[in-house]
Amino acid sequence: MIAIRIARFGNSDVMSVAEVDVPQAQAGEVLVRVMVAGTNPVDFKIREGEFPDITEKNLPLTLGREVTGVVEQVGSGVSALKVGDRVFGMIGADGGFAEFARVAANNLAKIPPSLSFEKAAGLPLAGHTAWQALVTHGSLEAGQKVLIHGGTGGVGHLAVQFAKVKGAQVYATASTDSLTFLKSLGVDRAIDYKKERFEDICKDFDLVIDLIGGETQARSWQVLGEGGRLVSTLEMPDAHHPDAVGKTGTFFLADPNGLELTQIAGLVETDEVSLVIAKVFELPEAAQALDYLANGHVHGKVVLHVQDER
Repeated sequence: MIAIRIARFGNSDVMSVAEVDVPQAQAGEVLVRVMVAGTNPVDFKIREGEFPDITEKNLPLTLGREVTGVVEQVGSGVSALKVGDRVFGMIGADGGFAEFARVAANNLAKIPPSLSFEKAAGLPLAGHTAWQALVTHGSLEAGQKVLIHGGTGGVGHLAVQFAKVKGAQVYATASTDSLTFLKSLGVDRAIDYKKERFEDICKDFDLVIDLIGGETQARSWQVLGEGGRLVSTLEMPDAHHPDAVGKTGTFFLADPNGLELTQIAGLVETDEVSLVIAKVFELPEAAQALDYLANGHVHGKVVLHVQDER
């Protein structure tokens, strides 16, 4: 089969199209014939050697953390899925930019009939990250106020909509040329981070979702009221910051969960949430896709078309 592999860390030139053996489903796994693979910032961080759980001893590896496709083979102990099922989900470290992928059955969910492979490919990692930031780690409740940094990217545009579904008052930051898209997602207040200081606008908030890191994260402590929560997908917030007194900070990486993914997909199927596909690349163009994702203000998700359903 064809896969996009790296044998060393670096920029896009370390990615290559390779011919490798088709993997076999092990106990508790299924083999998925991949139709579309999602891309995420974690993919180019892994490629560049900036992801802590993956080191040179893990190389070579196939990139890609989320896939959609059709079950080709079922491993022992798997009863909820069968050959021919349309599925999607997060994958492990050795990955989804390939024609076939081994995936833990518990990570997968069946794709709703009305959802395309492309749309489904954009949901697993981004959807889990947005949902877990808000609900699992952020404990967001109806009527609370949340600020989402980076509200137009793959995770951010879902987080904005999930927060609205939960009944929160939602503020979000974006660049000037992304404000129209951000407003289309239903935010209560779109903040132009190039022209406005979010800490001058947001006061006594219950939750901040940090998808930016660095100085933006540090300044975000000022936004929170007593007992407020700062949740980051990038780095652990500094609990010793002067403005962190009486508040809590959390860093997390998304955990795959097929049941949670089914719930998320249901929101898309019923049009309560819109998954936006910014651009589709072909599998051999994976390097260009990651460069596009890394260098631009992408609105929504970038995915890779791998193959068509037989």
